Amino acid sequence: MRLTFYYRSGCHLCDDMWQQLQEFRKERAFELDPVDVDGSPQLQARYGTLVPVLARGDQELCHYYLDPVALNNCLQASDTV
Repeated sequence: MRLTFYYRSGCHLCDDMWQQLQEFRKERAFELDPVDVDGSPQLQARYGTLVPVLARGDQELCHYYLDPVALNNCLQASDTV
């Protein structure tokens, strides 16, 4: 499974979620694509004040803080497909 991590450089919430995701990946395998929202005006408009955002495609799993339940549910759903 491939998830996208939208972040902004210098954001302490982004740093915190990134570290939590790295710990989570030790137990569950998934790909993580980091995307800096400041690299695109469209992403700035969409996610500007919500970062960090964890998403699967167009589905937002969580923002500001990691929601381990939502992430686990997403990963479990992909296991059954």
